[in-house]
Amino acid sequence: MKVKVVSALRIERGLRPAERDAEPQVVGLAPQTIVAERTDTMKTYLLRDPNTVEAQKARFVEAPDLQMQGRVERIVPAEGGLALYVGLDVHNDTIAVSLAPGGSAEVRRYGIIGGQHDDVLRLIKKLSAAHPGATLKCCYEAGPRGYPLCRFIRGHGPECIVVAPSKVPRQPGDRVKTDRRDADQLARLHRAGELTGIYVPDPGDEAVRDLIRARYQVQKQQHRARQQLKMFLLRHNVRYAGTKAWTAAHLRFLATVKLPFAQQQFVFQEMVTVISEAGARLERYEKEIASVVAHWRWEPVMKALMSLRGVALLTAATLVAELGDLHRFETAPQLMSYLGLCPSEHTTGQDRQQGGITKLGNGIARKAIIEAAWNNTRPARVSRTVLERQQGLPRAITQAAWNAQLRLHQRYQHLTGVGRKKSQVAAAALGRELAGFVWAIGRMVKPREVKN
Repeated sequence: MKVKVVSALRIERGLRPAERDAEPQVVGLAPQTIVAERTDTMKTYLLRDPNTVEAQKARFVEAPDLQMQGRVERIVPAEGGLALYVGLDVHNDTIAVSLAPGGSAEVRRYGIIGGQHDDVLRLIKKLSAAHPGATLKCCYEAGPRGYPLCRFIRGHGPECIVVAPSKVPRQPGDRVKTDRRDADQLARLHRAGELTGIYVPDPGDEAVRDLIRARYQVQKQQHRARQQLKMFLLRHNVRYAGTKAWTAAHLRFLATVKLPFAQQQFVFQEMVTVISEAGARLERYEKEIASVVAHWRWEPVMKALMSLRGVALLTAATLVAELGDLHRFETAPQLMSYLGLCPSEHTTGQDRQQGGITKLGNGIARKAIIEAAWNNTRPARVSRTVLERQQGLPRAITQAAWNAQLRLHQRYQHLTGVGRKKSQVAAAALGRELAGFVWAIGRMVKPREVKN
C-alpha cells in the first residue's frame, strides 16, 4: 500500500495537492556529534551593527577521551593567547571589515566603517574590548592609501601587514566581487597563513623615495613631450640631419624651424617650451636629491654601490630607496625575482619552456639596474670617475666591483656571440647578474644610525 504525502504549501496556495510516493529514510551509521552549545550561525557570521561585537565563544577541539570514538566536543576556551585576524578592504572614504577568529573556521562580517584614522582607532578599541587578551592581526591590500595606515595601526598595538594585490590567491571562477567579500577573503587567507606582507619603509625613507619617484615622473613627461614634438615635425616634413637628437646642435636646429602658418608655429613653440621646462625641473630635482641623500642614513650603502661601473649617484639613490634594506633578501635570487629579472617558465611534465623576464616587482629599480648594466658591455676598465667614487672604500667592496666588471663583460660576450641573443636581451641578463653584486655589496655596509 502506497503512502500519500500531501504538500501543505500547495494547499495554502489553493492548488490541488500533489501526490507522490514517500521516500524511505536512511539512518546514518556515523557516530553522533556531542555539542555542548549551539550558536546562531547568522549572528556570528554577519554582524550588521558594529557596536554589538561579541567575543569569540567557542571552537572545535578534539576531546582526548573521545578520540577513539571519533567524536568531537565543543569546548569554550579562554580568550588569552588566541588571535583575531582582521581583514580590511580599504577605500578612500570607507573600509569594509571582516573578522576571522583564530582556531575557528568562521568568518564574521563586522561591517563598513569610515576611512579616517580616527575610525580605525575606534575599531581597534572596540575589538580589543570585545576580545580581551586576543592578539589583533590586521591586513589590507596595497593601494592609493599607502603605508601611513599600516604604521598608524602598528603604533596603537595591533599587528598589521600590507599585501600586494597580485600575490592574493583568487579563484578563477569567482565572478562576484564586493568590498565585503574581499574583506572576508583577506581575513580568511591571513588566518590560513597564505598572505605575505610587503616591505613597509620608514617615513624618512618613504620621503626620499617620493622625491626620486617625482623626478622619474618628470623624466617620463619630458620623454613623451620629445616624442610628440618629433612626430609633429615629421608630419610637416621637417627633418634633422644630425646623428643624435637633443644635443646642443639639435637645439640650435630647432631654433631655426619656421612653419608656414602662425597656428602651427604657436603649437611648435609650446612643445619646445614644455621640453625646456621639463629639463629645468629635472635639474632642480637632481640638485635636491644630491643635497638630501648626503644626510640620509643609507648614504654609506649608496657610496658602496657607487663603486660599481654604471651606478652613479642617481642610480644608487634609486636602488636604495626602492629596495630598502637589502638584508631582507636572504639570497641574491630573491632580489632578482623581486626586480622581475628572472625568466618566465611554463613546465608540464617533461616539457619545459622558458620565456622572457617576468617584469614583476619594482619597475623603477629594474629600469635603473638595466641601464647601469649597459655600461658593462664594454671591456672591464676602472675609469677616473669610478676611481674617484671608490676612494675610501674597503678593499672587499672595490674587489667585488672589479669582479662584477669582469663577470658582466664576459657574460655579454658569451650571450651576443654569433647566432646568439640580441643586445637588449643580453642587457636584461646583465641586469640580473648585476643585481647579485648589488645584493652582495649592499650587505657589506651598515646604514648610519639615526639619532633620536
